[in-house]
Amino acid sequence: MRNAIQKEPRLGASILRLFFHDCFVNGCDGSILLDDTATFTGEKNANPNRNSARGFEVIDDIKKQVEATCSATVSCADILALAARDSVVLLGGPSWVVPLGRRDATTASQSTANSDLPSPFADLATITSQFAAKGLSTTDMTALSGGHTIGLAQCFTFRGRVYNDTNIDPNFATTRQANCPASGGDSNLAPLDISSQNRFDNGYYKDLVAQKGLLHSDQELFNNGTQDSLVRSYSTNPLGFFRAFASAMIKMGNISPLTGTNGEIRKNCRVIN
Repeated sequence: MRNAIQKEPRLGASILRLFFHDCFVNGCDGSILLDDTATFTGEKNANPNRNSARGFEVIDDIKKQVEATCSATVSCADILALAARDSVVLLGGPSWVVPLGRRDATTASQSTANSDLPSPFADLATITSQFAAKGLSTTDMTALSGGHTIGLAQCFTFRGRVYNDTNIDPNFATTRQANCPASGGDSNLAPLDISSQNRFDNGYYKDLVAQKGLLHSDQELFNNGTQDSLVRSYSTNPLGFFRAFASAMIKMGNISPLTGTNGEIRKNCRVIN
């Protein structure tokens, strides 16, 4: 992970997002890593993942090295969980002990990826219920959303926010419109956290308090609703955010793991054995 992030810091955010998108679809089972084939439909082409999920080659590289020294022992699901933690640490965020022993899925669900992964256009009630369905509290939800302190988003995910939302700093909206036209430029990128897209800190919450959240779903966390006080707290208390984030990552990493004789230990993360 250190080599990958030194070459391209954005990969830290990409790997963290892969883990989130894995866990929210039938648990943390490495299903997001499976390629589509003529006879198998994976999750990579689900709407939230198509042309946006990235970092698969990093996991492939780690798996190859692990297999060379310790064959058929460490699952792709566990590798992804560890890589997500290491990504956060390498970019300046908190560390946590990753529970291990997950096994890899032999199935995937494009339809569940489409239905269960939170949308950048969603309102607070929808996001809250989607996290609750995975056993995650509103505190977990608000802390995990702070993962948006790193990484980039594509124009199509925030166009509606910067052109239509009223709970937005006007100068910020104008700045973002410059690289995200009202039509076209769908894949143009902007940082989720204005000041420090490659540093894991509490800048995301400062942005929200200043009405500079990039995604509609981000700003929903600070919009005269139930999470305002927590967002304000994290904006001034980075260590409080770090503690909550680490705790929520452990909880998310424990969603419906395959253990015992369920699943398998994939030899290649992209294909079922």
